[in-house]
Amino acid sequence: MRSVLDVVVRVAGTSATILLLGESGVGKEVVAQAIHRAPPRASHPFVKVSCAALPEGLLESELFGHTRGAFTGASRDRMGKFELARHGTILLDEVGEIPLRLQAKLLHVLQDGEFARVGADKVLQSDVRVVAATNRNLEEAMRAGQFREDLYYRLNVITIRIPPLRERRGEIPVLAGHFLCRFNAAYSRSAVISSDTMRVFTEYAWPGNVRELENAVKRIVVLGGAMLRLGVLPSPADAVPPAPGAPTGLKTIARRAARAAERIAIETVLDHVAGNQVKAARLLQISYSALRYKILECGLARGGPARGQDGEPMELGSSAALTTS
Repeated sequence: MRSVLDVVVRVAGTSATILLLGESGVGKEVVAQAIHRAPPRASHPFVKVSCAALPEGLLESELFGHTRGAFTGASRDRMGKFELARHGTILLDEVGEIPLRLQAKLLHVLQDGEFARVGADKVLQSDVRVVAATNRNLEEAMRAGQFREDLYYRLNVITIRIPPLRERRGEIPVLAGHFLCRFNAAYSRSAVISSDTMRVFTEYAWPGNVRELENAVKRIVVLGGAMLRLGVLPSPADAVPPAPGAPTGLKTIARRAARAAERIAIETVLDHVAGNQVKAARLLQISYSALRYKILECGLARGGPARGQDGEPMELGSSAALTTS
């Protein structure tokens, strides 16, 4: 990330358009805010627009505003995000999802620094730093006719690629510690992350990147010490993707993910009921025999014999085992 931060420092004080590339959850918005915090725009608004969250008609109004009567439901004049971000920064999140017609209007803003509200003839001036972010391959989108080439080159003045968390594993303990302090303070807790859990954290692939790590730490704090186990996440063997070129199909991946999720759920419930498999089966809403099969399938049968409602050992083929559900 040092190279990313070096570029941020160099461009933050300029008005150059910046394109942030990276997978979902890598921290593109955090980088955009860091860029905004540099003078001369730091004292002005930082406005984010989620371009993938709105249909085309609403997105146009969200970006550029509208006048009263411009369309059904437009009962008053409304400022758009480009007006609200005046002298500040606008983050166009998931810019690759903007429909083609709106891409032309956005290109006009970037080229000429002006726009009009929906339903209005008056031209407004735009004094805004534009930061665009996407997890989409825009070059592929151009070849598919889904993204304008001229807009791409207007956005691609300064490009910053933010690497996924699996490519910067050394940051994981620092980030986890940061989130732990924040959530402990927010929820008045004193949770800690065990060394075993931190080992899993550093070996896990984090497909959801920093956002997934943040949520995992939040679960630890909210759910308490019982969750400070290796079951917080899938095991590294389940989590790390296969090597490039490995013949792994989607069905195989789905089976592995489902088995990892089942293992976590079963381990968690068994811990909660102190190993009582009858209670665990009831909480999991499956039959006792199905639970026993799952325990064997997931390799969890190392903890001794099954135990019934009274805590006494039960044989898998006993009548009580076969009838309990």
